[in-house]
Amino acid sequence: MNTFGLHTFAIAPVWDLDLIEPQMERLKGLGIGLLEIPLLRPEEIDTLRTRAFAERWNVELIPSLGLPRALDVVARPDEALAFLEPAFAVCEAVGSKALGGVTYGTIGKTTGRAPTTEEIDGMCRFLVRAAKAAKAHGLKLGIEPCNRYETHLINRGIDAARIIERVGADNIFIHLDTYHMHIEEESFAAGFKAAAPYLGYVHVSEANRGVPGRGMLNWAACMKAIADIGYTGAITLESMNHVDVDIAGGLAVWRPVAENPDNVIGVGLPFLREEARKAGLTLG
Repeated sequence: MNTFGLHTFAIAPVWDLDLIEPQMERLKGLGIGLLEIPLLRPEEIDTLRTRAFAERWNVELIPSLGLPRALDVVARPDEALAFLEPAFAVCEAVGSKALGGVTYGTIGKTTGRAPTTEEIDGMCRFLVRAAKAAKAHGLKLGIEPCNRYETHLINRGIDAARIIERVGADNIFIHLDTYHMHIEEESFAAGFKAAAPYLGYVHVSEANRGVPGRGMLNWAACMKAIADIGYTGAITLESMNHVDVDIAGGLAVWRPVAENPDNVIGVGLPFLREEARKAGLTLG
């Protein structure tokens, strides 16, 4: 069985328990066992209240983030590590086992060309240090390949696998996202197979970031690819229903992704469970 998760952008632009908790009975009824916390500004998270909430509802938590635009992991790695340190502390305090997302760079920040040797070398040096810092908090560190419009550094599963092999840390994992895969991979089968040895987390997201099943993504091929590699980790719906202003520009979210935002949950979650079932997966 794969833990079924929901990124809370489906409910609110930030981690807001006053908005999220009233949805929990419904979400539990739909099989949700994990919530993803957008960790845009770590200092805003009430860790005591958040941990009590997770225990009360018996849900796992995994925070995720993208580094702020002002940071540069190659030129000024110390500043980026200083930003990650309180994020790691939040993860540990709320009882999470990992931090995912674009931990190696900034969403929406590109150079207009392929990454240079200097950029790859600097990113790897940074990830060595970031992984060590994460381990000090008992955490694993995820790296999420993103499409070419959001980063030029890591775009495919094979790119992430090569970086992990070069870094050599045993607590780094690949965080795949079907939205990015739909743009960058030759096929879902190829992308998941390339990432399989290091795959630790999966975002399932429609090609238009909206309601699963109401876009162009080939869900049958996606779920079959996940089943074929024997992946047993979390599978989390990410939809950009509500996006904080600090990240909306990098994601290029300019309009609502669903005519009826509630359909992301009410229609999307049952759809994903059924597509998973048909592929031999159980989400719950």
